[in-house]
Amino acid sequence: MSLPHRKLGPFSVSSVILGCMNLSHAYGQKPKREDAIRLLNRALDLGVDMLDTAALYGMGTNEELVAEAVGHRADEYVLASKCVLFAEDGKRQLDGRPETIARVLEGSLKRLNRDCIDLLYLHRLDMSVPIEDSVGALADAKAAGKIRHIGLSEVGAETIRRAHDVSPVAVVQSEYSPTVRNPEVAVLDTCAELGIGFAAFSPLARGLLADAIRSDDYVKGDLRTIMPRFCEPLLTHNLKAVDRFNALARSHGLTPARLSIAWVLAQAKHVVALPGTRSLDHLEEDVAAAHDTIEPSVVEAVNEIFDGDAIRGPRYPARSQEQIDTELLPGEKLENA
Repeated sequence: MSLPHRKLGPFSVSSVILGCMNLSHAYGQKPKREDAIRLLNRALDLGVDMLDTAALYGMGTNEELVAEAVGHRADEYVLASKCVLFAEDGKRQLDGRPETIARVLEGSLKRLNRDCIDLLYLHRLDMSVPIEDSVGALADAKAAGKIRHIGLSEVGAETIRRAHDVSPVAVVQSEYSPTVRNPEVAVLDTCAELGIGFAAFSPLARGLLADAIRSDDYVKGDLRTIMPRFCEPLLTHNLKAVDRFNALARSHGLTPARLSIAWVLAQAKHVVALPGTRSLDHLEEDVAAAHDTIEPSVVEAVNEIFDGDAIRGPRYPARSQEQIDTELLPGEKLENA
């Protein structure tokens, strides 16, 4: 099956790609392995041709899952993984030193059963290590034929420029949706100027814009339990805007998820949407949004719904925010700030 394609830095990929995190990590009970394998293969069958994993996801098991599920179809998709964040002895680690990046990459190659990864991101910015050193390690890996291209995640425009001066950056990914607009401060324009692709992760706002959240009664292990905007007393306020968004979607014959992804894709031609899901039905819905086109008036209507303080609360808890370099919005307040 064919999907609309976009230029994502050096790649030509489907405008909706797939994040694999949900299959091993972050949202409570993970699916059965056979169900996860079925979903990954269905994504390729639908025309999705870029998969996004990471050394951290599932403490490394997500990379193993991708290899088992679709390793035999490696010529059908671009494979992206990430370093700097990883697991060691069952604990989450943040380490952007060149020697650690090299070691974590070797582990990823082994788990993925690959000699080379198409795109390797710095998952987060290790503030204790100059970005030039971390990117230099990826440049060395590229020269050695272990990765093809370099990516960055959740970084600001100045960091992108410093990294790009060391070695060309192919893709930047950050959270971006109608409720999270931080990349609009400087990152989207910087990527466009430098010829860097932009992958918008969590385009459905972690389920908020997929009509999947009505209370903060999350299962154990769900990362939204520590994200202020997804918990009371802020959630009730935020759902008022979500209800308006849902009504707008219905009025245009779309589901909320499809409207959210269509809104992301309408922002710029160098942007692709990077949702994740554990549900085959949701996968089909997300991929269908690649064919949706919305009028500028609908884009503006979405913008109006989420203007001002329509969504209250930081998107990350304070400890996680320490690893985020993306610019803040005017007036944006962080937890405990």
